[in-house]
Amino acid sequence: MKRISILFIGILLLTACKTKKSEYLKISGFAQGTTYHITYENSKGEDYSSDIDSILKAFDKSCSMYDSTSIISRINNNDPTVEADDWFIDVFKKSAEVNALSGGAMDITVGPLVKAWGFGLTPIAKHDKAHIDSLLQFVGMDKVKLEGRKVIKKYPGVKLDVNSIAQGYSVDVISQFFEKKGLTNYLVEIGGEVRAKGTNAKDQYWHVGIDKPDDGNLEPGNELQAIIELKNQSMTTAGNYRKFFVENGVKYGHTIDPKTGFPAHNTLLSATVIADDALTADGWDTPFMVLGLEKSIELLKKLPGLEVYFIYSDPQGQYQIYCSEGLKKMIIDQRKKPNQ
Repeated sequence: MKRISILFIGILLLTACKTKKSEYLKISGFAQGTTYHITYENSKGEDYSSDIDSILKAFDKSCSMYDSTSIISRINNNDPTVEADDWFIDVFKKSAEVNALSGGAMDITVGPLVKAWGFGLTPIAKHDKAHIDSLLQFVGMDKVKLEGRKVIKKYPGVKLDVNSIAQGYSVDVISQFFEKKGLTNYLVEIGGEVRAKGTNAKDQYWHVGIDKPDDGNLEPGNELQAIIELKNQSMTTAGNYRKFFVENGVKYGHTIDPKTGFPAHNTLLSATVIADDALTADGWDTPFMVLGLEKSIELLKKLPGLEVYFIYSDPQGQYQIYCSEGLKKMIIDQRKKPNQ
């Protein structure tokens, strides 16, 4: 899912000199319209490929708009019998929390706007200002609420879109499965969203890459801006360099500002967030893209537990880097020094 899925983080770099005795198993596949790559210590000799595939398919039945029978699709189609499951409730509650803290920059009611701009399930775009303005009546977290397991919408035209947060949560769901199995060393990556626990096969903490936000950088890991060492943490990234269109010489990215109804336009090119869990990290990378560099830096003062790596464009069109103090300590390789 994830921004129909933006892939930002890149490859794993397993570098070290000390080798563990236990074997590590690597699993890869397709889910949520993207790919996943999972590595875990296989000391018990267990292949969890089928379990992981089943979990991801079940998760799609909850939060995927690509499945017409999923919970979110039925909510959007105003099915009066649909009830939310635990996964959907977790995503909804985190979305509401981030919405409140971000001043509305994160809003899962942007579904009508995403469709209007041609970033939804159909490529049909209708985004003249009059049409966009008419859709804003259906946008806003005050127009939807959760009562028990029922999602109550103020208007039938309210449509939910959890692509900006649900993929991160799917990473947590797989990690929770591993925890229940007693695994303490693993890395889960789905569509570029990552959660790391313990160490890799070389007995080192996991290393993940942050991609350069070049428009032509379509393959994750092809061009890296930095390499980060994760110690029992999650990392997600949002950006507009892989999903956008150009019309009449103007570039429109897929990150929609819920207040204006138009794609966010500021100097921020990509926002990487590190948190304890991927649901939280994924919940924040998109609102940072909406808010832009200065507002995001100011907001971070009120958000303990988050570390960030922002890539933005200066007045000359050159890449510049801002990263939080905590994240600076995680960088093991950087192509350009942070300026703050």
